[in-house]
Amino acid sequence: MNDQHDHGALGDAEYAEFMELAAEEGFDVEDVEGAIAEAGHGPLPVLAVVGRPNVGKSTLVNRIIGRREAVVEDKPGVTRDRVTYEAEWAGRRFKVVDTGGWEQDVLGIDAAVAAQAEYAIETADAVVFVVDAKVGATDSDEAVVKLLRRAGKPVVLCANKVDGQSGESDAASLWSLGLGQPHPVSSLHGRGTGDMLDAVLEALPEAPEQTFGGAPVGGPRRIALIGRPNVGKSSLLNKVAKEDRVVVNELAGTTRDPVDELIELGGVTWKFVDTAGIRKKVHLQQGADYYASLRTAAAVEKAEVAVILIDTTETISVQDQRIITMAVEAGRAIVIAYNKWDELDEERRYYLEREIETEMQQVAWAPRVNVSAKTGRHMEKLVPAIETALAGWETRVPTGRLNAFLGEVVAAHPHPIRGGKQPRILFGTQAGSKPPRFVLFASGFLEHGYRRFIERRLREEFGFEGTPIHISVRVREKRGAQYKKK
Repeated sequence: MNDQHDHGALGDAEYAEFMELAAEEGFDVEDVEGAIAEAGHGPLPVLAVVGRPNVGKSTLVNRIIGRREAVVEDKPGVTRDRVTYEAEWAGRRFKVVDTGGWEQDVLGIDAAVAAQAEYAIETADAVVFVVDAKVGATDSDEAVVKLLRRAGKPVVLCANKVDGQSGESDAASLWSLGLGQPHPVSSLHGRGTGDMLDAVLEALPEAPEQTFGGAPVGGPRRIALIGRPNVGKSSLLNKVAKEDRVVVNELAGTTRDPVDELIELGGVTWKFVDTAGIRKKVHLQQGADYYASLRTAAAVEKAEVAVILIDTTETISVQDQRIITMAVEAGRAIVIAYNKWDELDEERRYYLEREIETEMQQVAWAPRVNVSAKTGRHMEKLVPAIETALAGWETRVPTGRLNAFLGEVVAAHPHPIRGGKQPRILFGTQAGSKPPRFVLFASGFLEHGYRRFIERRLREEFGFEGTPIHISVRVREKRGAQYKKK
């Protein structure tokens, strides 16, 4: 694939042909190139923002992601549960992990800080460590510095709440933390954030080391077993490992690192990312949900496939939904495993099927396996389901075939007329895979319902079983009328 040309997944000949088509239809060449490059990216590097409560982490995150014209791809209903956002600075894109929502009202202050730092160590390619310059370095800050040092991740030190020249000396005193230059910033007013972000780009790799099954060639595929607490993740992993008499390989890392397990299933070695992830040092009842979401996000970031475990003896909950949303938004291949299936009576089975129809609509495309982690029932069905999901995740439709398909769909089911106009999809391309990412070029704004219809038809035609699909739409501007956007 010609990544060096930033053509996404398009080869040179396909790209040249596509650009000719775009020019004929009156699209701006730069806009088209930008759309393909944007949709064609592989996994983005991850930046975690950590620090004590009330040092201004969330304000800083908003400042970073607000640099983009189109802020974040927020979807209704999940804004409060979001952990990860996409951002762009100086033409480079990366993910920002906001740990600002995890504060001391949920946990003790020390536990909250430790958990954030552990999360950063776990998943990030680089860390922004936010310290309140007015207060100076506290014991909590010193403890985080130790954790960050041990992890060896690149750290950019942000001295926040420096609103003017007078605060510069406060910022300078933070050299004492031994993390290098403190960057004086006012996340509230935006002062100094540009210089800090330049330092962030130097610290972040161009792309994360984890190149999802591409390199190292033949490396084991990475699976995260996720689900709400006590759903049976450990039992499932133990059952899988024992049934197949596997050598469980503990990979040495820093002491805080979780253990990934190499397990042979169906004649293939898989790497199960340990979703127990961050060990619970502090036993707090209230903190259980918080830690669960932290561990889930960490595991999903590291995996290619998320196997989501649902406890069938209980009603499908909001927490189940959140975990599914997290995996879908992270763009991972997905398998749904309904656990404790052997414990269901006829009545519960009937109601469960109704729940699945209504509550699991957003992942109706994911392979489903009914298992029992305790007895090992139907475990052999797990591997084919994972392989199916990975195949869907990696599928790419050639541009010529995609456009022939789009032409047929648009002719048979045109977009509804709105305001006397009928927007049309003119052409499109699949700019990336893992997960499949499409860019459609249209003559006008495409309604959400019509986009969903296109996604459904893409699935019917090309499969894409077990994978989310991202569709972005670029609308052709009228020449000289760039500012007359609706």
